[in-house]
Amino acid sequence: MFRIGFGYDAHRLVEGRALILGGVVIPHDHDLGLSGHSDADVLTHAVIDALIGALGEGDIGRHFPDTDAAYEGISSMTLLRNVASLAAHAGYRLNNLDVTIVAEKPKLAAYLPEMENMTADALSCPTDRVNIKATTTEGMGFCGTSEGMAAYAVVALIRQGHEGGKKAG
Repeated sequence: MFRIGFGYDAHRLVEGRALILGGVVIPHDHDLGLSGHSDADVLTHAVIDALIGALGEGDIGRHFPDTDAAYEGISSMTLLRNVASLAAHAGYRLNNLDVTIVAEKPKLAAYLPEMENMTADALSCPTDRVNIKATTTEGMGFCGTSEGMAAYAVVALIRQGHEGGKKAG
């Protein structure tokens, strides 16, 4: 009764945009934020892709194309709520979510609990089902040179009303 999904997203850092990760606005040098059609929240985009993948429904671009003006500047948390509704309508709830943000700077540890709370709220689940962590690449690659940021997400969905393969109730 489990469905597993994997998500990945990456965006370039640019001046003049807010840095938003997991719905949290994070101060960053030179007003650097992530470039994208929406708010470019790589963490939330990776989560969305993982959820859509677990449902077997394609990817984020199929559901929220960057060619559609309706999604320009939209909060990724709004998109996540839409995908959570899609999962619930399909009969699934979140069992657990694990996310890794890849960014050289800023340091993100102080913001992780708020990201977990915001993500859990958007998914209508307890925060203990959401784990978000951050790492660096020790100066290697586009994340290491602060050209951009990336995020990886793995999600497990469980059929609503099932515990350990047996119907609850």
